[in-house]
Amino acid sequence: MRAPYTQLYLHAVWATWDRLPLITPDIELRLYGAINEKCRELKSYPLALGGIDDHLHLLVRLPTTLSVADLLKGVKGSSSHLLTHEVAPDKFFKWQGAYGAFTLAKQDVDRVIDYIRNQKTHHVAKTIWDEWERCEIQDTDEDWDYRGSS
Repeated sequence: MRAPYTQLYLHAVWATWDRLPLITPDIELRLYGAINEKCRELKSYPLALGGIDDHLHLLVRLPTTLSVADLLKGVKGSSSHLLTHEVAPDKFFKWQGAYGAFTLAKQDVDRVIDYIRNQKTHHVAKTIWDEWERCEIQDTDEDWDYRGSS
């Protein structure tokens, strides 16, 4: 059987509700495991997952059959459900509705993996990449021009 050959890489970032520090060390491993599992279930291949207490970054190789919206709906929904029903039902946990999503070329994959896996270090050292930390449209984006000028 023939199948398309693609290299579709997606870097997604999303935050907790109101950027509250809800991703605590006691839930982090279970949360990451649930996200990785859901990615594989959706036939996307997780390459890196990392974050801090108020947001996460995910890099996946995306299949042609899955939209960005469906991937993130599935990942956010299943991980939130796991946390609120099994892992920590006595604690508040919720993702914000928005997310940031960025495509990248194959030659940038290793650099993005390094950035994602070292999120805690980048945030402490304040060496974050502002554009890749955005989870929602800012007011200044309303003037964005598709030709790359504002």
